[in-house]
Amino acid sequence: MSRRALRRLRGEQRGQEPLGPDALQFVLRDDEDAEEEGPKRGPGGRRPRDAGKEGVRVTNRFELIDVEDLEEGPVVNGERPDCLLADTVVSGSKRRSLSGSAATKKDGEVAGGAAPPEQSNASGKLRKKKKKQKNTKNPAEASENGLEDIDRILERIEDGNGSRPLGPPPLSSKKHVLYVEHRHLNPDTELKRYFGARAVLGEQRPRQRQRVYPKCTWLTTPKSTWPRYTKPGLSMRLLQSRKGLSCFAFEHNEEYQQAQLRFLSAVESMEPNNIVVLLQTSPYHVDSLLQLSDACRFQEDQEMARDLVERALYSMECAFHPLFSLTSGTCRLDYRRPENRSFYLALYKQMSFLEKRGCPRTALEYCKLILSLEPDEDPLCVLLLIDHLALRARNYEYLIRLFQEWEAHRNLSQLPNFAFSVPLAYFLLSQQADLPEQELTCAREKASLLLRQALTMFPGVLMPLLGYCSVRPDATVTCHQFFGPEAEISQPPALSQLVSLYLGRSHFLWKEPATISWLEETVREVLQAVDAGDPTVEACESRRKVLYQRAPRNIHRHVILSEIKEAVAALPPDVSSQPVLGFDPLPPVDTIYSYVRPERLSPVSHGNTIALFFRSLLPNYTMEGERPEDGGAEGLDHQQGLNRLMLAVRDMMANFHFHDLEAPREDQPEGDGEWD
Repeated sequence: MSRRALRRLRGEQRGQEPLGPDALQFVLRDDEDAEEEGPKRGPGGRRPRDAGKEGVRVTNRFELIDVEDLEEGPVVNGERPDCLLADTVVSGSKRRSLSGSAATKKDGEVAGGAAPPEQSNASGKLRKKKKKQKNTKNPAEASENGLEDIDRILERIEDGNGSRPLGPPPLSSKKHVLYVEHRHLNPDTELKRYFGARAVLGEQRPRQRQRVYPKCTWLTTPKSTWPRYTKPGLSMRLLQSRKGLSCFAFEHNEEYQQAQLRFLSAVESMEPNNIVVLLQTSPYHVDSLLQLSDACRFQEDQEMARDLVERALYSMECAFHPLFSLTSGTCRLDYRRPENRSFYLALYKQMSFLEKRGCPRTALEYCKLILSLEPDEDPLCVLLLIDHLALRARNYEYLIRLFQEWEAHRNLSQLPNFAFSVPLAYFLLSQQADLPEQELTCAREKASLLLRQALTMFPGVLMPLLGYCSVRPDATVTCHQFFGPEAEISQPPALSQLVSLYLGRSHFLWKEPATISWLEETVREVLQAVDAGDPTVEACESRRKVLYQRAPRNIHRHVILSEIKEAVAALPPDVSSQPVLGFDPLPPVDTIYSYVRPERLSPVSHGNTIALFFRSLLPNYTMEGERPEDGGAEGLDHQQGLNRLMLAVRDMMANFHFHDLEAPREDQPEGDGEWD
């Protein structure tokens, strides 16, 4: 092992050692001769001046660096050539002897005349010693000694820094609960674990010359079938940084704003071909890609829909700020800004595609990423989904940790999905055979306790859950007032919506026979507590009436995006009657606009007479050149008037009857005529 490698392990650098007065002498001696002669030092431990006859004095201290470099020399096939080392030492010593000063000659009178024989003698001894070591050293022994030296040095470094304590790491050393790992954002990583690398990368192995893309991304992999990427005018800027959090926002330049206005006009036309025409000129316009993806999904073209969403994510990732991080969990995007909503929706759609594709672990990582962008507000309410993805990915420890850390300030137990998913995670964790018996017993007891609390708080979940699992309950449970039909009917509408959302998404996780048996035992324990008059039952009933008066807007937005029929049917009428746009479902009331769409005059005079007549029937009709004043109450009256007009038109069209003039009438029956 060379000195250079040892210096690198110790953290030292060559040429930085302190040079004392004795360091200005460099003696080339054989080790055997040095042992025979012994150290000759004067009083005080200093070497006398005339004791260095066999050495060479150095007048320049920086020559020591050159000598050390020559001593290490070039390595050829793992060994240094001895002849090259000897020749360089001899030539170097000759140069130093020729450039010596007069003071050097006075100090050693014999040095001038005896220098060439001593130099040749020293080089000959060094050559012999090198050859001896080269012949006697075994490569296996050398490698073992080198490894032992490295291990010894590393142990010394660890002892100096402090030994690591045994057992699990402390809680402060754990990663943030919303920390996102880059490798789990790639679905191929999960598919390789399921099916092997050969099955996943089989089609990608014949590498061909592909188009060069400007940036390596984490969310998607660019495809050769995509249009050539050019900056569409989308960028990101840093708004502020405080308390360890960084707030960012996407920005649209003037060119992108014009494309956005054309996109809004294409959406109003209700014609997908107009969006296709827009994408031909702006192939990386995000909202157009997302809207066209929904159109392809409705037409059962899942592959094209997923490809368009990936292209939208690639366009937005190329616009990231250099300080924006996907994994840290400290970067924020305000959902109230319309420019940021596209990124939220693109991540959610990609997460949905990954879940349907059979990659729940990757979908869970995307869900954590969405939650980390604005965890306090949670605009898409992914807390109603993250437990389902964690259970599907069999990442029970993460779900339990999230519940333990967020229960104190977020009251996750008041959500039906967490109230039932966390005990299910404990129970499934207790079914694993690779854990100690004590941990399994503790997990089983914790699961039963949490499930009793969930059934007491949400009794209307049991009967629909058993119906989804095709399990016929016992007569004792069916006839009991606590779990009977009245429990489901009496719960508030907002709670019914949350229950429908959870059961429509996660009911199949309870179909295992062991899970059904555990659920049956827990239901009997709850019934015994109810019959005994437990005061917790009344407290939970009063809490249900107070907490679930009306669901917030982000839950309604999540229900619309989830497209679960049972939950969508439970939406309140004021939400279900609103028009829902795929690129911006239920926008926030306090939206922050960076630019506003200019008002356009309706071309009423350029239409035909019939169109002008029907338009004049609308309550918001104005003559050309006039602009309606949009107010709160007036806009509501216009909307109600439009709804009444549409109902009247539908009723009128339903009462239209067209008579066929060629058909025979019943009051004038045909007589018996002669037929040709």
